Amino acid sequence: MDLSLLYYALQGLAGFIAFVTIWGWLPLDNWWVRGVEFPRIQIMVLGIIAWFGMLVFSSEWELGQWLLFVVLSGTLAFQLRMVLPYTKLWKKEVQKAKDKPEGQAHQIKIMVSNVLTPNDETQKLVDLVKQKQPDILITLESDKKWEQALQQVESDYPYTVKVPLDNLYGMHLYSKLELIDPEVKYLMIDDIPSIHTQLRLQGGRAIWLYCLHPMPPSPTEADKSTTRDAELLMVGKHIKENDQTAILAGDLNDVAWSKTTRRFQRISGLLDPRIGRHFINTFHVKYPFLRWALDHIFHSACFTVVDIQRMPSVGSDHFPVMTTLQYEPEEASKQEGNAPTAQAEDIQETDNKIEEGKKEGEKVSEEHRQEQRSFG
Repeated sequence: MDLSLLYYALQGLAGFIAFVTIWGWLPLDNWWVRGVEFPRIQIMVLGIIAWFGMLVFSSEWELGQWLLFVVLSGTLAFQLRMVLPYTKLWKKEVQKAKDKPEGQAHQIKIMVSNVLTPNDETQKLVDLVKQKQPDILITLESDKKWEQALQQVESDYPYTVKVPLDNLYGMHLYSKLELIDPEVKYLMIDDIPSIHTQLRLQGGRAIWLYCLHPMPPSPTEADKSTTRDAELLMVGKHIKENDQTAILAGDLNDVAWSKTTRRFQRISGLLDPRIGRHFINTFHVKYPFLRWALDHIFHSACFTVVDIQRMPSVGSDHFPVMTTLQYEPEEASKQEGNAPTAQAEDIQETDNKIEEGKKEGEKVSEEHRQEQRSFG
């Protein structure tokens, strides 16, 4: 093999990694900018290959190669900073639950599953729910077909909220625990719901549960991430301003290391149980090298983690994920210090983004109405 071709290929890869990373810093909401936030793991792996590969040929470097290596090193350091918190090399944001006799009475198991509307393998999810027996089941992209299939488990779930839709944004909530005054809200776009409810834990404490599935930035859905970002930040702001004990879960169509999700954590004060543990990459089922975490759970500091794991495939393009939390209010004061703190800039940017999201949401809602009229 001609080593000169390998040398130039490594330089091309290094330049690509540097370009993609810097491109993602542009302050734009367009999908063709925000999309590069998703594959940070893949970018990091390719960047490491380029970094070591260039070192092999360091004796042949000239000024251009030195400059390229410096830029690559800086952008690779940025990618590592975004990704490493989701490994065991980082300090845990949420403590491991204490093993105590009464512990199970204070635990809550939450399963989140984006079922993929056209997926007909409904029995796989039914069987998984019967096997794992979560206290809370949240399904995304669920329509009437999925609602009918899940009737098989409804006897175990006396509290339900059903929003069957055929637009890929249907949502169902099944709960063994009492739901208090559940509401279905359409925060940004008229046909994209979210579920807001109080939830009574086994010990009697009422907490808030928010189930979200905003529209992603992509060439086939939303041109911009504005409504997605605004919805998440609006709920985070509401949780903080009302000093709520809360759990937020769902397919957020965003990754944990994006600027919006990190700002959401600072605004809401909620914790991410994956930090200091491991990746929970739920999408895409069929492409192992192109996977990232779209399905999330965040919670208040009074919860600790018993377990969090990805479930087997149910025929969707997403893996389900199940998280078991333990209510330990005595640990709240210790864990609150782990929550990132909002700065004045975060508060201002959040308010601006929410206003932008409302305007963009009106525009997208009107587009959806026109599409429905044209097909109607």
